[in-house]
Amino acid sequence: MSEKLGKDVTFEEVMFTLISATQDTFKMFLELDVYAGKVERKMGVVNSDVVAVVGLAGSRVGYVIITADMVNAQKIAKKMMMCDEIGVEETRDAFGELANNIAGVFKSKYWEEYGHVSLGLPLIVSGSMKPIQEPTAEENEEAGKTFTVQTKGVTIPFFAPGEGFSLAVMFYM
Repeated sequence: MSEKLGKDVTFEEVMFTLISATQDTFKMFLELDVYAGKVERKMGVVNSDVVAVVGLAGSRVGYVIITADMVNAQKIAKKMMMCDEIGVEETRDAFGELANNIAGVFKSKYWEEYGHVSLGLPLIVSGSMKPIQEPTAEENEEAGKTFTVQTKGVTIPFFAPGEGFSLAVMFYM
């Protein structure tokens, strides 16, 4: 069953737009075919060496997030920079650029189909990121009030078998 997100856009439509944007970005900028693995309809805890986040605003608000461990991030960055050796800072910069490009292609595809969306600047971090979860009834009662936190998201693993790397692309809306 499709879940509507407003303006008759389903969550599935947004998800497939993101998959297409990721595949198009790797094809255009790295001349690589990447394949999507099993999509998880949740945002789990991210514990990664490199996390790049690009905010979305407009008719839809959310984040495009890409993550990889340092080994995979460096493989991707080396391919992007066309070099054999690369440092941690260059890897992080390249990953931020990759996230920005994926979000930019997503924006273009989304705009054509569904409406206005703008991008923020990429933020690159390392470590752990935990999505906000909706509070339990018990927690609401303790706090003495009720509030809702939006937690719609997907995690999509991508891999390039010929290149031997993988990463995850997440979308939070």
